[in-house]
Amino acid sequence: VLAFYISRGFNKTGLGSRIAYHFMALLGKKSLGLGYGLVATALVLAPAIPSNTARAGGVVFPILRSVAEVYGSRPGDGTAKRMGAFLTVAAFQGTVITGAMFLTGMAANPLAVELAGAQGVEISWVGWAVAALVPGILSLILVPWVIYRLFPPEILETPEATDLARQHLKELGPMSRAEWVMLAAFVLLLVLWILAGPLGVHVTTTALLGLVLLLITGVLTWSDVLSEKGAWDTLVWFSALVMMASFLTELGLIPWFSETVGLWFGGVGWVGAFLGLSLIFFYSHYFFASNTAHVSAMYAPFLGVALAVGAPPLLAALTLTFFNNLSSSMTHYSTGPAPVLFGAGYVEVGDWWRLGLVVSFVNLAVWLGVGGVWWRVLGLW
Repeated sequence: VLAFYISRGFNKTGLGSRIAYHFMALLGKKSLGLGYGLVATALVLAPAIPSNTARAGGVVFPILRSVAEVYGSRPGDGTAKRMGAFLTVAAFQGTVITGAMFLTGMAANPLAVELAGAQGVEISWVGWAVAALVPGILSLILVPWVIYRLFPPEILETPEATDLARQHLKELGPMSRAEWVMLAAFVLLLVLWILAGPLGVHVTTTALLGLVLLLITGVLTWSDVLSEKGAWDTLVWFSALVMMASFLTELGLIPWFSETVGLWFGGVGWVGAFLGLSLIFFYSHYFFASNTAHVSAMYAPFLGVALAVGAPPLLAALTLTFFNNLSSSMTHYSTGPAPVLFGAGYVEVGDWWRLGLVVSFVNLAVWLGVGGVWWRVLGLW
């Protein structure tokens, strides 16, 4: 909830847009570079903006649309594939992956952490980020390239995009006091979250410190806090969901479900059983229109079954949280940014689903293959 308030500062001060324009100016000479620039923006903002809708819809999409229109690419008039369609899919998939890379990268992630904690598995901010680092970066490199090969824009060279970015940066002028304070608060948050263990500072205390800093300096006002609907929505829903999930464990439903389903995988071994569970969990997201709904309905019982079949606890808990994010790559209703970006009209539903399925294969190969090796190095299994 506190991170929602802090993320409001990125939009209010314009720091989020400034970051995006800097990446455009650096990488925007080719359309693939523009795609990477949008993905890089999502990556930088993900640790402190827990709303993937706010990142994609509030920061990335307005810039994406302005670039597409510079090249005469608009939805509905036959020009969408000149530029806008490719950038839309690349930006969406980048948002999905970056949401998986940080505990604070997507609103449902802390809920998953709480549900894991109820079953005795503790996940730290640093532990999450380190485990996701290698597969996450590799996915961010591979996925835009795969989209570019399968769904290329008609315009491949985009020298005007760097000029557009520099023009916007010129219009923004030098960084304001509010932007500097926002940047300092962002760096402070990252440092304290990373050093939470050695310093003994709870991650929530760090977030509260960041919010207080923004309020004292006037970057945010109390009206900003009151009007941040996403934070209050999260507070009300998550408090009830965590309470109910805790009682499901306390009253014996989760242990019963875990034991019953665990018997189905008897004799398979924990590796095969956990892979099967993970894939079922992943592709069941076709039936969900929200990451939070997916976590609420399936995370606790599937984690319980994974533990019952002998999967290493932290590996199981993290893999399911990663997959909850990555599985939202597949449909145009899967998570908050999906209807925002799909609704712009640049991409046909058939293309969205086709590319989403391909990207799901790429992400699974990366996170189970390279990620599995990385997690072995980290001692998770």
